[in-house]
Amino acid sequence: MHGDTENYKIEILSFLAQSSEPVGSGLLSRLFVSKGVELSEATIGRILRQMDQDNWTLRIGFQGRTITEVGRVMLAELKTLRKRQIFSNQFIETLELTKIDDLVDILVARRAIERELARLAALNANADEVQLLLDMVTEQGQYEVKERISAEHDVKFHKLLAKASKNKVLAAAMELIGYDAQLSPILERIRTEVEGELVNDHSEIVKAIRERDPDKAEIAMIFHVDSLISDVKRYRSSVKK
Repeated sequence: MHGDTENYKIEILSFLAQSSEPVGSGLLSRLFVSKGVELSEATIGRILRQMDQDNWTLRIGFQGRTITEVGRVMLAELKTLRKRQIFSNQFIETLELTKIDDLVDILVARRAIERELARLAALNANADEVQLLLDMVTEQGQYEVKERISAEHDVKFHKLLAKASKNKVLAAAMELIGYDAQLSPILERIRTEVEGELVNDHSEIVKAIRERDPDKAEIAMIFHVDSLISDVKRYRSSVKK
């Protein structure tokens, strides 16, 4: 249902972005019907009220809604996220068991590298980098509460962690083994399927870095990557059935 709501928001915002006048629920409902989707005015009204609260849309009296600048930014973001979701869905549908094993191998390699990156970040991260990591975890948590894709935040988190380590060789090694904007949505999709968690893992890592405790940071990172490996293996078991 959540995925449907996100698609409805994209369609509504897209229509508002193309309209030079305010648009009401009735017209939007007819638009969905023309596309083969039965969506009542009441449901559209609930979606619009939520988008009003988020400042994505603006109500103009009884005339209807217009899209705000925030809404235009969110429309572009939602379209990007939908493309990534489609990509990860297609990947999951065609993912062979041998390729899942490849994912496990990649994660094992990541564990070896990132445990050291976490240690070094605890020792070398400056105050600004620590604050950026804290802010990123907070923002990612807000995204997960809204059930929106956080893959991009995951990529940024690990890149910032690598930068904070002050070790360019290890940071380059992370790039080499393929931790990028394509792998992260795939892992997130798998974690969603098996109901894994992400933000709590990151929070513990950042907490250790803030406390300047390299041992604790390493342990938190190992736990994080091991939980990823466990989720991938659980997914592999589920597709075998």
